[in-house]
Amino acid sequence: QVDLVESGGDLAQAGGSLRLSCAAPGTILTITAMSWYRQAPGKQRELVAVITSDGITEYSDSVKGRFTISSGNARNTVTLEMNSLKPEDTAVYYCHCHETRRLLGGRQYEFDYWGPGTQVTVSS
Repeated sequence: QVDLVESGGDLAQAGGSLRLSCAAPGTILTITAMSWYRQAPGKQRELVAVITSDGITEYSDSVKGRFTISSGNARNTVTLEMNSLKPEDTAVYYCHCHETRRLLGGRQYEFDYWGPGTQVTVSS
């Protein structure tokens, strides 16, 4: 089992900013994408932002223009800069790591790993 380490969840006021960070174990050598999901009480988990190993980023419509996902300074890390926070951003945020492992002979295997979740609370 792979454990992702998350940090940065905190309390913030509407209009404020927070930075979330995530680190995957260095033993994972073939990460193809890292992303952030969130889940608010009573709602399904939704994708917030994703960055691929090629540096391509995508965002949900609800955070586009306010959040920025980027690779961290260290290998296998990712950050999520959250600006202009709104109360509706309140949720547990989960880091996700996708690995594509290709073996000699052309066989390919996919793996998904999750962080434990970090709470973000935005007050009015």
